[in-house]
Amino acid sequence: MGGPVYGAQVIRGPYLENPTQTAMTVRWQTSTQVPSWLEYGPAPRCNQIMTLTPAAYNHKAVLYGLVPNQDYCYHLYVPNAAKDGVQEPISGTFRTLFSPERKVVTFLALGNTGSDPVSDVEDDTQTRARRAIADLMATEQADFIVHTGNLTYSGLNEEADGALFKPLQAALQKWPLLVALGPNEYGLDRQNRESKDFLRTNYSRYHEMPWSNATPKYYFFDSANVRFIVLDSNVAEGAVWAPDIDEESAQTKWLKTTLSTAGDKWKIVIMNAPAYSTGLGGSNPKVQEAWVKIFEDYRVNLVLQGGDPDYERTFPLRGGETHPRGVTYVTLGTAAADPGRRVHPEEYTARFVSARHYGVVKIVDHKLTLTVYSDAGKQLDKLEMYL
Repeated sequence: MGGPVYGAQVIRGPYLENPTQTAMTVRWQTSTQVPSWLEYGPAPRCNQIMTLTPAAYNHKAVLYGLVPNQDYCYHLYVPNAAKDGVQEPISGTFRTLFSPERKVVTFLALGNTGSDPVSDVEDDTQTRARRAIADLMATEQADFIVHTGNLTYSGLNEEADGALFKPLQAALQKWPLLVALGPNEYGLDRQNRESKDFLRTNYSRYHEMPWSNATPKYYFFDSANVRFIVLDSNVAEGAVWAPDIDEESAQTKWLKTTLSTAGDKWKIVIMNAPAYSTGLGGSNPKVQEAWVKIFEDYRVNLVLQGGDPDYERTFPLRGGETHPRGVTYVTLGTAAADPGRRVHPEEYTARFVSARHYGVVKIVDHKLTLTVYSDAGKQLDKLEMYL
């Protein structure tokens, strides 16, 4: 393999992942093998520290020694064509996760950015929808983004630019992305045993997730007074190499432990397969059987789901019935897909909208507010709940 070629372009990113109170991961991809330089520091002192990544196509800089609750900024440099300097930097910002005494956290939520193949047509309906949602999200104030799964249609890395990285570039430069794997991440051939290496060679090579016993399949992270539990429900959707979810599975035992140690924090679960849904696919009975009672027993406040291509919110549920101390399930299933209709009506539905959308969740101490907007900026729903 030859030496580095200069004058490279950053063709993906920079994008942020794996946030903690004291660290952040910045990733990017260049068109040729070149070294890169990343300057960063507490805003507005963006050039306080510099780190170098060696000549490569795919770059990762893990920034350690950061301070909780702090805004940072950074500049990314790659060499110029003359080999005597660097090009104009790409700049971004980020915020570390909040320590427990901080009682305010805001995040964006969306899903299904890749339910259909990325079109070669620059102005097709789904491309416009992704751009519209990305533009609206860019106007928000937030700390990070959660994704309920199905980043791309095929799960192939080569499709990720059109479905995710290009339309959401401005957002991903300043907000870390945290993903609940959807079935598409396991590939279109996910029901066959030969698909074993698909996730590792596509998704896992380009995404950095918080540490757990099964990273990146399921994990948790805390910010302020909230515990976020991200699950992998995809064995219930036919992915044979996804982790099991039955009562004796490692994931379910981990789920119980993670919830039991959350104390009096808000408990928010993020997963793909919907436990309760009246949309096209309907409720997933395997997920219901495996986890619903656990959510209820451990007092989960909110479950954010993907799966069906619609927006739906249930009343608080316990045992499938409305209950004031139950769990609220919210389906955020179409950032780009053609919206689906309601085909399995149930009395537990508080709100159902067939529209492309994203959500903004703000938690201030004991109050949570979820506001959902369409890709035209129209408010579709607003939920207020209390701890």
